[in-house]
Amino acid sequence: MQYLTLYQLYQKMLAIMGPQGWWPADSKFEIILGAILVQNTNWKNVEKSLANIKSVTDFAPEEVSKLDKEHLISLIRPSGFYKNKSKAIMDVFQWLREYNFDLEKIKKVYQGKLRQQLLSLHGIGEETADVLLLYVFAEKVFVADKYTQKLFTFLQVEGIKNYRSLKKLLPVLDDFTLEQAQEFHGLLDEFGKIYVKNQLAFATSFLEGYRLILTKRKQGSYE
Repeated sequence: MQYLTLYQLYQKMLAIMGPQGWWPADSKFEIILGAILVQNTNWKNVEKSLANIKSVTDFAPEEVSKLDKEHLISLIRPSGFYKNKSKAIMDVFQWLREYNFDLEKIKKVYQGKLRQQLLSLHGIGEETADVLLLYVFAEKVFVADKYTQKLFTFLQVEGIKNYRSLKKLLPVLDDFTLEQAQEFHGLLDEFGKIYVKNQLAFATSFLEGYRLILTKRKQGSYE
């Protein structure tokens, strides 16, 4: 058995898999749309919806915020769950409009409470909130999605039951730069698509035979 820290896991994955270039988008507002649309579907479906929205708005946030519900539903239909996702997009972009779509201003206003605010918006759960923090608001957070939960379980991390339980186990990402934290999430997801379907698939991966060691999180560092 060989042991890895969280940062060593990142280094190993990057060395073998190479940069993944996540999140794939030309603007932060496109990232917001993609993060909502990808819920419970695959990225190919999201690309169709994003192409529809781009053809109408060019991802200008002012134009997205002006879309009426029925028009928006017609644009995002390929992504499924379009009624719920349309309401989420409308709520998020109306909230952004209150701050003139100034992302830096939003960070200053909410400071350490931005995650709580994101979670209060319709259709924004813990994973989507963390994706937005990481890729839109440039905060070093860890996205403990299902791929990662399964991978860490295969790497013999105990006590993983759901998103929140893994977040509580993770150390603060002090060793990571923002860019590395963003890249790490991409690596984990791309690895997960291939190797965490089941134990047999994982056994064929370059991480077979490793165990992940997580240092204890500072008390109170995750709410």
